[in-house]
Amino acid sequence: MRTDLFDFELPETSIALRPASPRDVARMLMVRPDQPLADATVRDLPQFLRDGDQLVVNDTRVIAAQLTGRRVGRDTEPKIDATLIKRLDGSRWQALVRPARKLQPGDRLRFGNEGRVCLLGNLDAEVEHKGDNGEVTLAFSFHGPVLDQAIADVGAPPLPPYIAARRTPDARDASDYQTMFAANEGAVAAPTAGLHFTPDLEAALRARGVGLHRVTLHVGAGTFLPVKADDTSGHRMHAEWGTIADGTAATLNAARARGGRIIAVGTTSLRLLESAARDDGAIQPFAGETAIFITPGYRFKAVDVLMTNFHLPRSTLFMLVSAFSGLEAMQQAYAHAIATGYRFYSYGDACLLFRAPA
Repeated sequence: MRTDLFDFELPETSIALRPASPRDVARMLMVRPDQPLADATVRDLPQFLRDGDQLVVNDTRVIAAQLTGRRVGRDTEPKIDATLIKRLDGSRWQALVRPARKLQPGDRLRFGNEGRVCLLGNLDAEVEHKGDNGEVTLAFSFHGPVLDQAIADVGAPPLPPYIAARRTPDARDASDYQTMFAANEGAVAAPTAGLHFTPDLEAALRARGVGLHRVTLHVGAGTFLPVKADDTSGHRMHAEWGTIADGTAATLNAARARGGRIIAVGTTSLRLLESAARDDGAIQPFAGETAIFITPGYRFKAVDVLMTNFHLPRSTLFMLVSAFSGLEAMQQAYAHAIATGYRFYSYGDACLLFRAPA
């Protein structure tokens, strides 16, 4: 499909720079087939679900993947910003760097900030390989848990560029940009639909008879990269690692057999569930990478309802929600959201999408 079909105008004032407080007071737009759009709040979520429905959340934890440093060992030492996007082994990471044009294989980078302690105060890495679109392979001077601690010491949460470009990240973001479910480290971006949840909301859902289950998908670089191809067939998704435990898969399948619906909290949970589902809708245990790219025409197998935030124009995520609820329905929903002051993107409001008929 043409990617310009998924374009729309968004005022800068619609971009949320801080999350709602408390988190569950965020607005939530209801998008249901053959029903008018309806405005609600995240706190209203239990009333739209039924006894026996099953919520699936992503428990990935965002690492301090944003590193700032400089190139060393040559006549000039330009500033280098790096965002870690995928661990390759105990000491090597794939990263997006700026400005990539200043780097060549063999260059040494030194990350660290004054006043921050990381062993000798710095974290060094060698540029092992340089790819396209700013991607490089970094071989760090530390390994394993020591490297993990070093990254935590000198790094910062990698706020999306549409937030970082408008304000300086600060200490609040270290907690604001983690969901209450965050447990398994490895993401470089938050599964943002989960940011709306609070312990009170979870208790209300359980009182309603709604189950809550955790899966893990380490959100990767695809979150930051726009679709540059003129047609969706020319876009390459980055692979992300995920896992669904045997018991979780069995519980979800049993609940669905009893008539319960599967509600994915976030596009990351949905992508993982759909990657693990058979053609008959049964969810299989899963451990591995997925690069599933969902666009209109995709036949959903496992997920009945999707709770998600409002996404960027021409993004893979807007394409996904358009596949789930229909492109025309999502265009109308986004026009309503913009006109009525909904807040967009990672720290913004939510929508609850009920799957359109195939």
